[in-house]
Amino acid sequence: MIKKIAIVWNHHPVAGEIQVQDAAIIRAEFTKGQARFSEGNLVFEEGQSYRLELEVEAKEQPAIVGKPLVFVKTEVRSFSFFVHDVNVKRPIYMPRYGVAVTDVSDNRSYEEIAGAVESKEWKTGLQQIGLEPEESYEEAAAHTRALICQTWLGLSRDIRIFGAGFRGSEDKEKMWDWVQPRLHGSEAGLPENKNESVRYHFLVGRGLGCDHKLSRRLDEGIYPILHGTIEDNEITYRTTSFVSLEKTALDAKNVKGTDYLVADGYGYGHMLTDKQKEEREKRLPAFWNDDEETVFYFRAEAVNTGNVPRYAWFKSPVPNGSVLSHGVAYKFNRDNGFSLYDADRVYCVSKLNGAPLMNEETAILIEPGETAVFEFAIPHRPVSEERAAGLIGQSFDGRLEECRGYWREKLSGAAEIRLPEKRVEEMVKAGLLHLDLVTYGSEPEGTLVPTIGVYTAIGSESAPIIQTMDSLGWGKIAERSLMFFLDKQHDNGFIQNFGGYMLETGAFLWCAGEHYRYTRDEAWIGRNHEKLRKAYEYIVEWRKRNMTDAFKGRGYGMIDGKTADPEDPFHSFMLNGYAYLGLSRLAEMWRSSNAELADEVLAVAAAMKSDIREAFYMNAAKSPVVPIGNGTWVPTAAPWVEHRGPLCLFAEGGNWLTHGSMPARDSLLGPLYLVFQEVIGHREDAADDLLDYHSELMCTRNVALSQPYYSIHPWVHLKRGEVKAFLKTYYNTFAGLADRETYTFWEHYWHASPHKTHEEAWFLMQTRWMLYMEEGAALNLLPGIPRKWLKDGEVIDIRNAVSYFGAFSVFVESNVAEGVITARVECDPARKPETLQIRLPHPDGLKALRAEGGSYDHETETVRIEEFGGTAEIRLWF
Repeated sequence: MIKKIAIVWNHHPVAGEIQVQDAAIIRAEFTKGQARFSEGNLVFEEGQSYRLELEVEAKEQPAIVGKPLVFVKTEVRSFSFFVHDVNVKRPIYMPRYGVAVTDVSDNRSYEEIAGAVESKEWKTGLQQIGLEPEESYEEAAAHTRALICQTWLGLSRDIRIFGAGFRGSEDKEKMWDWVQPRLHGSEAGLPENKNESVRYHFLVGRGLGCDHKLSRRLDEGIYPILHGTIEDNEITYRTTSFVSLEKTALDAKNVKGTDYLVADGYGYGHMLTDKQKEEREKRLPAFWNDDEETVFYFRAEAVNTGNVPRYAWFKSPVPNGSVLSHGVAYKFNRDNGFSLYDADRVYCVSKLNGAPLMNEETAILIEPGETAVFEFAIPHRPVSEERAAGLIGQSFDGRLEECRGYWREKLSGAAEIRLPEKRVEEMVKAGLLHLDLVTYGSEPEGTLVPTIGVYTAIGSESAPIIQTMDSLGWGKIAERSLMFFLDKQHDNGFIQNFGGYMLETGAFLWCAGEHYRYTRDEAWIGRNHEKLRKAYEYIVEWRKRNMTDAFKGRGYGMIDGKTADPEDPFHSFMLNGYAYLGLSRLAEMWRSSNAELADEVLAVAAAMKSDIREAFYMNAAKSPVVPIGNGTWVPTAAPWVEHRGPLCLFAEGGNWLTHGSMPARDSLLGPLYLVFQEVIGHREDAADDLLDYHSELMCTRNVALSQPYYSIHPWVHLKRGEVKAFLKTYYNTFAGLADRETYTFWEHYWHASPHKTHEEAWFLMQTRWMLYMEEGAALNLLPGIPRKWLKDGEVIDIRNAVSYFGAFSVFVESNVAEGVITARVECDPARKPETLQIRLPHPDGLKALRAEGGSYDHETETVRIEEFGGTAEIRLWF
C-alpha cells in the first residue's frame, strides 16, 4: 500500500532527518515553508510554518517483525508515529511539539487542526478524574473485585506458620474448612504423605448450601487472630483461630525465631551461594531439633438462636480430606480425642464442651440460647501422645489472651495512628503486624530476612517493607532486615537473593540510604563501610562494561540484566534508575564520614543519570506517539533501550504477555520509574506524558493491571499535588487486591501468592505518603488525605511517626460546624525541618478566610511555616 502523509509544523524545527522502519519513502516534498528534503535529510530555512508531504510504501498489514513507523528526527522535539495510525478524521496532534500529522488530503494548517481538536473540549483520563468527586473506599469497592484470601497465622520470626481458610475461600477443595502447616513459602511436608504437603480439613456446621453466610475478621480488626461467623439456620458458629506455643507462655522472650539463613532457604525463589548452602546445612539440625512446636488453636462456639432445640455439627481435622476419601491414612482415638498417624505421631487433639471428642464427626443437640464448644489444636509437626496429653490440657482462653498480649506489645513500640476512616486505620496496624509475621530470624538480636509472602527477600520488593518499619518507628527491625542483604552479599559486591533478579544491588543501596535518612546512624554506616563500598564498586565495574563504542546509542554507560520475573536481560530503565538512586543515596551516607569518597560516588551517579536521561529521551523520540482522551497525542517510551515504544504496542513485534497482562512490562517495570528514581523531575514534560498514556493505556480506574503495586504512579501524583488521581488509585487498588475482611493482600488478581507483604507494604507506604512526604528541607503533612477526613468532629492523631527529620507528632481536629480546623505539630527539635507545610482541606471545598500560625495558600489549601521552630499551633477559620 502507499500511504500519503502530511506533517505540518507551526515552528522552526531546525535540521534533522527522517528514518522509517518496515517501510520506504518513495516521495517527499515540502509544500509550505522554506525547507527541503534530500536523501532522508531535513533542512529548514527561517520560518514559522512548514508542511512536508510524504508517500510511504508499507504493507497493508503490519509486518510480523515490526510495524511500519516513521521517525522524524530533528535537533529538538523529535518524534515517531505508526504509518497506519495516520487518519484524516483523527490527526496526530501534539501541541507541545507544535506539530500535526494527517492524511495528505487534509489541507488544513496546524492552527486549523489544533482548533478543531481543542474545540471538542475533551478531557484526558486524569483530567476527568480531576473533575469527579474524590474517590472513596465505598465507591471503589462497588466497582472492583472482592477477593478472598487465606489467612496466615503464626509468631514473628518463626517460619512454622499456618495457612487457614473457610469454605468458599481460596481453596482446592471448596467444601472444607481447613488449616495447613507451612514453613514460610513452603507447604510443610509430611513423612506419612511421602514428604508431600498436608492440609487438615475439618467442618463446622452442616456444610455448603444455597446460601453463604460467612464473615471473618481479625481480632480487634488488627491482630493476627482470626474470628469467623457461620450462620447455619438457627445455629450460629463463632470461630476463633490463632497460633501460640505448645508448652511455655507466649511472650517475646520465649519466641526464639528461626535462623535467617534457614528461613531464607524455605522462601520460594531463594538463591544461595555454595558457601551459603554449606553454612545453612550446618544450621538446619538446630531448627529441626526444637523441642517445642508452634500450635494452631481453634475454637467454634455453636449458639442456638432459635426457639426449639437444634443440632450442631462438627468434624475434626483429617489429613488431605477430599470429597470421597481421605488422602493420608490416620486413626482417631475416641478415648482421648487424639487424631494420629501412630502412637508417637499425634497431629491433632480435639474437645467438645471441655471433654475429649468421642467421635470425629458428631451432632449435638443444643437448647435455645445455649452453646456447644468444639476445640482442637494442631501442632506444626505431630507430637508424641505424652506431649499431646499436655496439649489437650491447655486453656484456650488463656492462650488467646497471651496471644493478644504478644501482638499488642508488638504494636506498642510502633507509631500510634488514629484516622477518621476506621478501615484504613485498622489496615495500617494489621499491615505492620503482617509484615512482622513473615520477617524471620533468631531473637532477640541478629539478622532478619524481610520476606514477601511465599517468597524470600528481594532487594527491590523488600524495600517498602523495611521503609514502612522505619516510618512507623521500628528502626531496629529495619536495620536488622537490611543486614540480610549485606550478610548474603557476594564477595565481588553483587547482591542477589531471588530468581536471577539483577536490580537488588542498586535497590538495596537506595533502601539503606532511606534508612540513613530516617536514623542518621553514622555508626551503622561505619560498621558496614567495606560492604557498601564493594556494592558501589560492583556497579561501577558493571557500568564500565557498557561504556564502549558498541553501546553508543544503545545503553552507553547503563547496566544490563534481568529486572523481574520475565527473562529480559536488557538495559532497562527501572534497573538503571535504581542503580543511580542507590549511588545517589550512598553519596549522602558517606558525606559526613568520607567527603572525598562521597564526591567520587556523586560524580559517578551524576554521569550515570546523564546517560540514562540521554537514552530515555532518544528512546522516547524513536517510540510511537499515542492518542489520549483530550484528542492530543503524546510520546511514549519502551521499558528498556533495546526496544522502541511500549512493548504492548508491538512496534517491533514479539510476544510480551506476562502475569495475566499485556502491558505488564510497560506498566509495572517501565520508564515511569525514572520519575520516582529522581532521574526525571516530577514536573518535567516527560512526566506529564508518561502519566497520561500510562493511565489510559495501562490502567483501569487509574490502577495498573495484574500486580498493580509495582506501578509507582501514585507517588508521582502526590508529588505533583494531584490528590484526586492519587486517591483514585489508592482506594481502587486495595479495594480490589486485599481481602476486605482480613486485610490480607494477594500478589495478583488471579489468586497468585497469598499474604503478599510487598503489595501490603506499598499500600502502607502510600498511606504514609498520604499522611506525610518530604520535599527537600520541608516536611509536608497530610498532602493526600481525603476531604471527608476533616468532616465536623473528625480527628487525625499521629504520634511518634518517623520522617527524614526524625520523630514527629501531629494532631488535627475539625470543628467546621463552628467554622474552624485546628492542628498541633511537634517535631524532634534536634532534627526539625526548615519548613513545615500542612494541608487542611475543608470537607466542602471551602477556602480559609483567615489563618493563624503560618501563611495559607488558597490553591493548595496548605499552611506553610518558614524557619519552623519545632512546634506549631495552626488554626484555620472558614
